[in-house]
Amino acid sequence: MWKFFKTKDWVLWSWGGSLLIISLLYLQVKVDVAINSWFGSFYDMIQTALSSPNSITMTQYWGGLASFGKLAALWVTLGLLGTFFTSHFLFRWRTSMVDYYHSFYSKVSHIEGASQRVQEDTIRFSRIVESLGVSLIEAFMVLFEFFPILLLLGAGLPIMFFGEWSYGLATGALLWAVLGTIILVVTGYLLRLVGIEYDIQKREAAYRKVLVHYEDGRIVRPKELSELFDYVRSIHFKSYIQYLKFNVVRMAYLQANVLTAYIFLAPAIVGGTITLGVMQQIVRAFGRVEGSMQFILKAWPQVISLLSVYKRLREFEKEIGK
Repeated sequence: MWKFFKTKDWVLWSWGGSLLIISLLYLQVKVDVAINSWFGSFYDMIQTALSSPNSITMTQYWGGLASFGKLAALWVTLGLLGTFFTSHFLFRWRTSMVDYYHSFYSKVSHIEGASQRVQEDTIRFSRIVESLGVSLIEAFMVLFEFFPILLLLGAGLPIMFFGEWSYGLATGALLWAVLGTIILVVTGYLLRLVGIEYDIQKREAAYRKVLVHYEDGRIVRPKELSELFDYVRSIHFKSYIQYLKFNVVRMAYLQANVLTAYIFLAPAIVGGTITLGVMQQIVRAFGRVEGSMQFILKAWPQVISLLSVYKRLREFEKEIGK
């Protein structure tokens, strides 16, 4: 899987492409920081207008909206360019994997689910890495950019549970995110979600193999097909129950997550020590910091799928190595 980054033939795409993707993501995060700053100034202007009628002009109001439009257009442009290039980057990665598997395929085609691993699993690997890998890099960048902003905005404010401690707001976001991540990881481990996802792929591969034999004109007993599909059905039904339990915990936490910033800011809001614009900046920065630290929590279903695909491809490569 990692020969893409070790082969000279792919060095331009692997390392040069990675640098370009990271650069585009960083620029997008910087624009996001500028948008966060816009929220503060714009909502302060709104507060001024609502408290003192005609205190701002229509020119100022439309100018504020126009400035957001420019930032949003830049953010969208960078996002589109990043998505387009990342798709090409990951298909090259998949190509390097497939080329390697093709060179040995005549000797390892007997391995259980070989065709599925080369065709379907490489597709799934590239697609999951596209969404998960990019999101992970972005999460680190968001944390790097927004954490200092949260520290600055929270300094001197009375924060629930922490008083006027300068690091109270950032610490609250950190503790809440870590608690949620631990709860989710433990829940996923106890429900054995990675193992279930792996079993699904294994049973689907066995069922698919028999269907392919049937297409090729080989004799297949109807009972054998039914038995294999029964195995497929049973593991899927089991996964539905396990994911239902998992999603109860996950969704309950994410819903509670909506109010977290407002709970920590309760003393400052009730005491009237912050303006509407500053509150909007804090809530948004808090959400971005909290969201980046909750990456595993929010992306857990994709993490499970990636671990399952990675396990299958590693097993296949070990067989090639033999």
